[in-house]
Amino acid sequence: MTSQKSLARGAEAKIILDYQGKIIKHRIKKSYRIPELDQKIRTRRTKAEAKLLTKASKIINTPKILDVLPNEKVIEMKFIDGKKLSEQLDKFPLKEQKQILNQIGKDIAKLHAEDIIHGDLTTSNMIYIPVLKHKSTTQKSLSINNKNQGGSQLPTSGGRVGNPPTIFFIDFGLGFFNGKYEDKAVDIHLLKQALEAKHFKYWKILFTEFEKGYKSINKTEAEKVLNQLIKVERRGRYKNSH
Repeated sequence: MTSQKSLARGAEAKIILDYQGKIIKHRIKKSYRIPELDQKIRTRRTKAEAKLLTKASKIINTPKILDVLPNEKVIEMKFIDGKKLSEQLDKFPLKEQKQILNQIGKDIAKLHAEDIIHGDLTTSNMIYIPVLKHKSTTQKSLSINNKNQGGSQLPTSGGRVGNPPTIFFIDFGLGFFNGKYEDKAVDIHLLKQALEAKHFKYWKILFTEFEKGYKSINKTEAEKVLNQLIKVERRGRYKNSH
């Protein structure tokens, strides 16, 4: 019986689930960099991601950090028992898909209000936990409610509950702090592209629902970001035509 299970390996990190139900994110060495420089960069980015994730966790649903080991380039987090939204969204009725995107819009607006940029906003970096409609899983089983937690409601280990559905945001490895409308617009642009590519059947409807949720938190600020998004997309179209 192996004590660890590899869940993913990307350009920047490998993700491992250990026998204790703990996620270990380890930043990968880059052979093209000078070893001393590589050490410094990976240590700095590990600390930065942990800081970002800690702040984000007070606003929306994210994995809970258990430990940070900068010298080992490791962040240990609690495992989220759900499924990638990218693999589940298209299976739901349109009504539920819209509800989910509306909630995502609200959550991202809350992140942006604190000048947190996710940096890789796709449905592959969101974990969906379904609602179970059982008498034993009532509102009393919620460990954190919307008053105390910025995101959708959190379930306890005794049952999965959430109305709206519980969405956890993961992988802040490319994230950073920035209050510029440009960076917030680019964040949203990445999600829009992901919807168009992965969930193309209803992507326009879903993005409109995202915008509704995003505007519901602070309409004035949201409109500034979404106006900047139009400029970002215009620049993209100009570059593609030349």
